Amino acid sequence: MINPKISIEKHWFALYTKPRHEYKAEEEIRNHSIEVYLPTIIVEKRWSDRKKKVEEPLFKNYLFVRADECERINCLKIPSVIKTVCFNGRPSIIPDWQIENLKKILIEKPDLFVTNRIEIGQKVQIIEGPFQDVVGIVTEHKEGEKHLAVSIDLLKRSVLVRLTDDSIIKILEN
Repeated sequence: MINPKISIEKHWFALYTKPRHEYKAEEEIRNHSIEVYLPTIIVEKRWSDRKKKVEEPLFKNYLFVRADECERINCLKIPSVIKTVCFNGRPSIIPDWQIENLKKILIEKPDLFVTNRIEIGQKVQIIEGPFQDVVGIVTEHKEGEKHLAVSIDLLKRSVLVRLTDDSIIKILEN
């Protein structure tokens, strides 16, 4: 019998994984036919004798699943997954638009970095160029250089993309 309190509606959830188990968790979740998203970036690693570009998770120890409550609980049975990110004791739902914005940003393989703080600033939407329709927060870090922060508020992380001064933006209501 189905418990009427368990939602069958699908939402995005952040899962916390064991250290360096993001790819393993992604594979195991995918094997359960659950939609999973592991955002990755290419970074240059240096060793004493060489340099190499490698792909690594954008958010260490985190990945995202779009799941109903039963699927989310099944993800927690996977050995590589430690827990669902919660707020006030309840699994936190990440809005679809935040995941979609993150996907749009990462498609272009931009020069980006992750910051552990969420910058407070004006909410904008890019209206032209490769980041068209991306919504985020613009912050000034250096003279004449703007950054667009696409936030996953739940994780207290922001992905920052460098924009030129002539980037066209539309100011949105906060």
